[in-house]
Amino acid sequence: MKRVLIISYYWPPSAGAGVQRWLKFTKYLPQHGWTPVVYTPENPEAPALDASLERDIPLQCEVIKQPIFEPYDLYKRFTGRQKEEKVNAGFLHEGRKPGGKDRIAVWIRGNLFIPDARRFWVSASVKYLAKYLEDHPVDVMVSTGPPHSMHLIAMALKKRFSIPWVADFRDPWTGIDFYDQLMLTRYADRKHHRLERKVLQGADEVLTIGWESARQLQQLGGRPVAVITNGFDEEDLTLQPLEREEGAPFVIRHLGAMNRDRNHDNFWQAVRWLVEDPAFEREVSVELIGKNDVAVRDSVERYGLEKVVQFVPYVAHEKVGTLLQSADLLYLALNNTANARGILTGKLFEYLASGTPILGVGPVDGDAAKVLEQCHAGVMKAFGEPFHIHPSWASREGEKRDEIASFSRRALTGKLVEILDSLI
Repeated sequence: MKRVLIISYYWPPSAGAGVQRWLKFTKYLPQHGWTPVVYTPENPEAPALDASLERDIPLQCEVIKQPIFEPYDLYKRFTGRQKEEKVNAGFLHEGRKPGGKDRIAVWIRGNLFIPDARRFWVSASVKYLAKYLEDHPVDVMVSTGPPHSMHLIAMALKKRFSIPWVADFRDPWTGIDFYDQLMLTRYADRKHHRLERKVLQGADEVLTIGWESARQLQQLGGRPVAVITNGFDEEDLTLQPLEREEGAPFVIRHLGAMNRDRNHDNFWQAVRWLVEDPAFEREVSVELIGKNDVAVRDSVERYGLEKVVQFVPYVAHEKVGTLLQSADLLYLALNNTANARGILTGKLFEYLASGTPILGVGPVDGDAAKVLEQCHAGVMKAFGEPFHIHPSWASREGEKRDEIASFSRRALTGKLVEILDSLI
């Protein structure tokens, strides 16, 4: 069996979108003759935990965990947060609006912790893995970011061992939607770009999740970038025909974190209009499953939807299939940021697999809209464009199941294996 070292900050029992991509690749790699070796922190700052995800780790997988120091305890004390409170990525503030200390902490994060707060793990990881690789060689190594410190670990190992290296960008680095909120000095901005360029030019293969992201990374690195999108795992989604009770509420669901940039007024206005429509006889229920910025709650109150919207905490991934399939409409909220055209969020593909119609708010010429159109699975409305929710949308007649099947984790792992095999 060929061996691939995967350097990833996110790994079960940590939960959330950052875990899924490489957990699923790892699950199916042994079926293609590759043994995964995963290097990950022993004590990460996980936004949520889900022990059920560990079932996807194949027996052939070797998992190496090493302690990591992260400055989050200092951050929590400085900003007045509780020690047990989780730190959210992407500037999502659940319980309060950011204050002066939060802004100072953001400045420190952007200018002193380059590329991110996991930078303190790089040196110790390189030292540990160098010793490990001397006794346990691998054929290829993969780093996946964010956090992009993972790429710095791989880059140092590449210089020492000349192992073929794949740098996987699940999200952009300097093109990330909150990059312009980091209050960077000119020096820090240049350093971020310099490190990003070194990774893009030093890896043997650069991989990302969407076509627009690939185009941007290609411009930054001056080299081709491969695309393997996120996807869905058929084994996670036990889908069975559901009979809806007569008179049941019309359910709109959103799964995953909703930060300030995903909080779109035109969606809330559309829900308000649907609730007030005398021709629509069903009760309306909107369920937001996951973490939500305080701005989302403010919008719900502003549009008078407190009795319509339910805030649901994190749900175990094994229950997602039923939640997706039992909704009448799935809401896909993209970030209203400069890189919005390239956002191809992982939840989109599980939405696709569910068979439930999808309503998106985002760029109508972006990657997500392209996938919806390709699969005939839903509709995308532009940021700020007023629209009405039509009950007729609650149907996916004419959807293209063959196109949807191409986004299965099993099929996507086959594409990854082609890249890995080409490097040895």
